[in-house]
Amino acid sequence: MDSNDAEQPSSLRKLFATANNQRHELERSAAQGSSAYQDNLRAAIGAFQQCQQLTDRLAIFSPNETEDDIASGDLQYLLTNHYLGELLRQSSTTDRKTVLQQAQTAYELYLKLLDTYDMLSKTDTKLYQRYLSNRDDFSLLSTSDPTARRNTKITRYKQEQELKLKLRSLAQVPLALQYDDAASREIYLAEIQLCTHNTFHALDIIAQELQILALMPQTSPAPQPEEREIDYRHRNGIPNKGHDNYSERLDPPISQLLNNGKAGPILSKDGKPLKPFTLLDSRQRFQNGVFRPDHALPTMTIDEYLAEEKRRGGIIDGGGQTSGGGTAQEANEDDLEKADVETMKKREWDEYVEANPKGSGNTLNRG
Repeated sequence: MDSNDAEQPSSLRKLFATANNQRHELERSAAQGSSAYQDNLRAAIGAFQQCQQLTDRLAIFSPNETEDDIASGDLQYLLTNHYLGELLRQSSTTDRKTVLQQAQTAYELYLKLLDTYDMLSKTDTKLYQRYLSNRDDFSLLSTSDPTARRNTKITRYKQEQELKLKLRSLAQVPLALQYDDAASREIYLAEIQLCTHNTFHALDIIAQELQILALMPQTSPAPQPEEREIDYRHRNGIPNKGHDNYSERLDPPISQLLNNGKAGPILSKDGKPLKPFTLLDSRQRFQNGVFRPDHALPTMTIDEYLAEEKRRGGIIDGGGQTSGGGTAQEANEDDLEKADVETMKKREWDEYVEANPKGSGNTLNRG
């Protein structure tokens, strides 16, 4: 271990116990997306990596040994790479593909070590061989038949529940048997079986996620400030370092801006247009259109509008008889001639009404 970790436990047993306690605390934590959780996760990953390095340095496992040659207290170290793969899968980083590949490598090393000691069951051995033959497309559900896929899921679920029940029952041993070598060995072997079951499930998920990431478009890394400046100078025609006309200014001079289309001849000598242009009827119209509001302005004053409405007959002046409405002018009592005319008019109307009663005009179309 490094000198910075001098305060950490020196023995492998204590170091593995510390890493395992950190893993259990992460499992009980609810805020998995917080920065504190990720900090604790990185600490647990570093602890298990140190365990694996120390295990390799001490040569606890050898390919020339069998399962019976492993001490009961050393069986727990077989799970180091499995726990490391579980923790790596929970890492939240921008480079998700690299993290998944690291977790996949840890799981593979775990299965390789078990296969070396012939600790894989027949079913797990077949799955391991299938994984080695096709790592990228590995799947627990190899068939496309929906019924077979459903039966495989049910079978693996039942196996997982049985392994959990077995491990739970073995963990509830009497106090007198907690330090028994045979009892602890059986617990470690049951935990290895459960972890192996979960390892193949994790490899299946990792393969699917890597396939999805392979279909995503590749994002180029953000350019450095120097690269962005060089690209900006290149696109705008500004000289870079080493050129005779190099300048620290990023904005081009006025003469260059004018030459890039804001001034200069419109037509070439052959009569071909060199840049877009607009035909106008006069220079004054073009000048008036430069500085103007972006909204429509009124074209006449209020007085002009009222005069135009009056001219079109939209406004009537005065009132009474001249406006075609209002009450009738009151009769002048002193004007006897006009009074006689009004009286005769009313008498003639009364005589007409008496001579022509209502409904007497229509005598032909009665039923």
